Amino acid sequence: MVLDPKATSLHNDYGSFDRPLGAGEGHERDVEAAVDGSSSGMAQSSDVYQRQPLLPGAPLSKSKDKWSGVASGSDYYEDDEDEKDIEGLGRHPGIPNGSSSGIVKIDMPAPLREEPRFPKEKWKTFLAFLFMVVNFILTTASLAMVHERVPDRNTYGSLPDVVLDNVTAQDWALNVSEVLIMIMSNSAMVFIIFHKHRFIVARRIFLLMGLLYMMRSVTMYVTVLPIASKTYYCSPKANNTSPLLVTKRVLQLISGFGLSINGKHTYCGDYIYSGHTVVLVLSYLIIKEYSPRRCQPIHWLAGLAVLVGVIMVLVAHGHYTVDVLIAYYVTTRLWYIYHTLANNPNLKQYGPNNFLARLWWFSIFKYFEKNVGGTVPRQYDWPLPWPRRFLAKHPNRDS
Repeated sequence: MVLDPKATSLHNDYGSFDRPLGAGEGHERDVEAAVDGSSSGMAQSSDVYQRQPLLPGAPLSKSKDKWSGVASGSDYYEDDEDEKDIEGLGRHPGIPNGSSSGIVKIDMPAPLREEPRFPKEKWKTFLAFLFMVVNFILTTASLAMVHERVPDRNTYGSLPDVVLDNVTAQDWALNVSEVLIMIMSNSAMVFIIFHKHRFIVARRIFLLMGLLYMMRSVTMYVTVLPIASKTYYCSPKANNTSPLLVTKRVLQLISGFGLSINGKHTYCGDYIYSGHTVVLVLSYLIIKEYSPRRCQPIHWLAGLAVLVGVIMVLVAHGHYTVDVLIAYYVTTRLWYIYHTLANNPNLKQYGPNNFLARLWWFSIFKYFEKNVGGTVPRQYDWPLPWPRRFLAKHPNRDS
């Protein structure tokens, strides 16, 4: 292939023109140049028709006129050997996936999966459940021992409290609060069961509940407050804390799920911080975070139920006001910190600038969350293998 030296020297920019040409004008000039045999027209067309044998858009001809728009008398000829090489490029033994059309197929690797994965890891969920149960037993054991250290209310009155001092105690209010606790906790459980990633959500709740129970067992034991209510029934003291006595009290408390409405919670001294407030606030946070966005009325009702439940605890003199405030603060801070860590992969690693990694429970968190690939989406499905009509696959909706 021979190029016009004038064309190569004047048009080094690979296809530029001295002036813009209209549609078809350039083609007419090339044809005229081919007919007249002028070298100027050929020099201009040389910039357009460069030698690019691998491009499928460059048509090849069987005749001497190898390139479209170039006359047979021009210098832009290719010999027969070049033509054979070009036409047989797809069948060359050294080129894989060749074809007779001259198109080279390149095997491209499959794109990497960018969608985060959310493994079930059921055994981790079971371990988180055991963690919660152990700490719940630890809390009840702490209460069983604290009961023997509670100041006698006949000798020591309740502590001054800005709310309790101005509200007359109503025993029925505690039952209302515990009924709301049962409603809220069961509602939160329903949303967890129907969540598509229910095992991830469940083990998060188990882990958070376990941490809250663990801290409550410590704060309850180290500082024992006088009984806030003058009418709440407290079992007589045994004046000893033998392992057998503590075990019996723990079994009695567990049988009633820690609620006084069942008649099993007859031990006093579990004040800092309020377990009723913990369950109410945590249930609301579960519903708010893991329910569909369109369930705004349910979110408002859940918030209202939490507010009423906390107020009823204070009306019944079941807790001091400071117990409720500490319980709210501890529960919400733990929830927000945990989910901030879980939703940001960079915060799951130790580093000089990640001060959240210095939390004492960070190692536990990292073990349970290290395989969760991102923010858990709001997706839901039918949890049971029957009826089958509910198992039909529908597009996931992050609503």
